[in-house]
Amino acid sequence: MRYPFFGWTGQTIGITALSSGLPDALHPLLEESKLRLEDRQMETMIGDTVWTQKKAQSTTAAVRASELMQMFQNPDIDAILPPFGGERALDVLPHLDFYELPVKWLLGYSDTSTVLFAITVKTGIATAHGPNVLELRSEEWDETTAAWRRVLATPRDGSVTQWMSTRFQTAWNHDVRPERFMFHFDQPTEWKTLNPSITQVTGRLLGGCLETVRHLIGTPYGDVRAFQEQQLEGEPILWYFEACEASATDLHRSLMQMHLAGWFDNATGILFGRTSAGQAIEDYALLDVYQMIATETGLPIFYDFDIGHQPPQLTLVNGATATVTLQGKDSRLDMTFN
Repeated sequence: MRYPFFGWTGQTIGITALSSGLPDALHPLLEESKLRLEDRQMETMIGDTVWTQKKAQSTTAAVRASELMQMFQNPDIDAILPPFGGERALDVLPHLDFYELPVKWLLGYSDTSTVLFAITVKTGIATAHGPNVLELRSEEWDETTAAWRRVLATPRDGSVTQWMSTRFQTAWNHDVRPERFMFHFDQPTEWKTLNPSITQVTGRLLGGCLETVRHLIGTPYGDVRAFQEQQLEGEPILWYFEACEASATDLHRSLMQMHLAGWFDNATGILFGRTSAGQAIEDYALLDVYQMIATETGLPIFYDFDIGHQPPQLTLVNGATATVTLQGKDSRLDMTFN
């Protein structure tokens, strides 16, 4: 594995819309994010793709890929973040020259995780699943969100710890924001396990948005077995997933496909982010899905983690060695960049 490094101050962030861009009404939000980053001694370079949106994409896949490659290869840019996710990041992959990518952080989630996953699996370059730029536009960042800087500033062979959040946001309200903060935290956080006797698990992190990374199965960008053999020296994976809007049965089918494709053959467990998705179909609910994949794979299942579309969220590094420990309010995630 190859790990980028992002210093603490004086760094430049490239902002590019590798999936969706911003319609005109949302342009002020990015300007606000830019100011907040500058308040913290970071500069920004904003790509042209960010300012446009048409047909569920910022612009054509070729243009999106070109701008992303330019930002990767620009030595003045230290890390790359998208404004947010979207729908069509998958289209970008055939246009990327993976073996010309330098070792540089790409951070984001949702549809961005499609590209994160592909880069790590194809190249062994670590990528970061965490907040996007528009979630950084508040004057203050909660402790969980703010951890992205500590994580990206961790040197190779270093370790970093993140703790379970205290509260989380169940629903978005874009019209009203808490004073100086970004999110409406309204419920207490609790990381959970299906089997109370299993409270710790260790493995190499890999995952993303379940509804998007599932489409990498059977493609050159989803060869998990080759990734484990060539980049991880056969070490097992600790999977993580979050869902945005899929029903319980849709998630069931996706996880079963991953299982049948062999993604879970050499794994230590699966972490699921909390979600408002997973709506029950008849009497088949989200917990039934978790129990199903536990039975099919024999893997320990942890859920309601700080991952995904109900913030705040952890910054998870694809390829890093991680240990999750459930111990009530002191539950934690430790990562080592080895």
